[in-house]
Amino acid sequence: MTQRIVKIADFAVSAGNTTLVTIGLGSCVGIALYEPAARIGALAHVLLPHGTAALSAHTPGKYPHSAMEVMVRRMRELGAVGRIDARLIGGASMFAALLAPGATSLGARNIAAAQAACADHEIPIVAQDVGGAHGRSVFFDVQAGDLLVRSMAVGDVHL
Repeated sequence: MTQRIVKIADFAVSAGNTTLVTIGLGSCVGIALYEPAARIGALAHVLLPHGTAALSAHTPGKYPHSAMEVMVRRMRELGAVGRIDARLIGGASMFAALLAPGATSLGARNIAAAQAACADHEIPIVAQDVGGAHGRSVFFDVQAGDLLVRSMAVGDVHL
């Protein structure tokens, strides 16, 4: 099995016998897309909720909307013709004590932007492991469609 590491502000799209991995989701959000009939998956490690058009074009994996657009297009190019589902991971509030009263954490804003990107592309979110105050890592077996979320605080969660 091939393993592909997805770095911060990046994404990967793959078919078949591949595990997509991203380590250290704190306030960042992992967006995992999957089309089960063709066994094609994608994983993004988005950093910020929004960016300018120029920045999104230069680094599409950095923002939910641009990551979603590119991942869906590449999945279709690889042969995904069926319904694509999404799973969201991360978006923690790592430093809640430092927030000004009434302020929304970066993690919460990233979650909302990822949810909006899914809605805008009519991609249902079938599972989420988001929020909280702990980091997470993702291991997405594209062949099987299995997604493992690992954290020191909670342990292993299968989505």
